[in-house]
Amino acid sequence: MGMAMGGSKGSGGGRRRRGRGKAIMSEINVTPFVDVMLVLLIIFMVAAPMMTVGVPIDLPETQAKALNSETQPITISVKSDGQVFLQETPIPVEEVAAKLEAIATTGYSERIFVRGDATSPYGVIADVMSRIQEAGFKNIGLVTQPKKDQ
Repeated sequence: MGMAMGGSKGSGGGRRRRGRGKAIMSEINVTPFVDVMLVLLIIFMVAAPMMTVGVPIDLPETQAKALNSETQPITISVKSDGQVFLQETPIPVEEVAAKLEAIATTGYSERIFVRGDATSPYGVIADVMSRIQEAGFKNIGLVTQPKKDQ
């Protein structure tokens, strides 16, 4: 008169469910998407500072040290042929003051950098700077390249 408890194959333990097919996984794996987005973020963080000004100019060299800048300043470029650019947009010299007043975010205390080609006419650069000053802007700087040690 013995009785078998829990050890028989027909008792219906946890082994019966094993025979069913596996259920379809309906979740999206976002890990590869996040990985790609982080790589793109790093690429843009590295490349963004190199895309500040796109007007090709041969800047004069000086011994002045680089300025620390917290915000992106407004840049006016003067090419060797006398053509004037506001950021990367060509503008007539007569419209410099009006355009600056329109895009200045902090009013007349906005930092404005003037980039003049080393071979550009001095009169054009002086004219641009006087127009900026007549418009009321006081924080004007000339951009140069550091002198190469020889």
